[in-house]
Amino acid sequence: AEFGDKTQLATLMMTAESHAPWVVFLGAASALIMTSLVGVILGRWLAKNVSEETLEMITGASLLMISGLLLWDMVQI
Repeated sequence: AEFGDKTQLATLMMTAESHAPWVVFLGAASALIMTSLVGVILGRWLAKNVSEETLEMITGASLLMISGLLLWDMVQI
C-alpha cells in the first residue's frame, strides 16, 4: 500500500469539503472492498479458464507493450 497515493488524496479532499466524514469513509472503504472483490473473482476465473503459460505470455506481452509506449513517450519529449 502506498501512503499519499492519488486515491488517498482524493479521499482527503472529499473529507475536507464534506460535513460528513463518516459517509466519505464508508464510501471509500466500500469502493476498496468492491475493487478487491472484482480482482478476486477475476483472478479465480482466470485460474480456472486460462493456462498458466498463456497468462505468463499475456503478462509478458502487456509489460513489453507498456514499456515500449513509455519509452516512445519519453523519446517524443
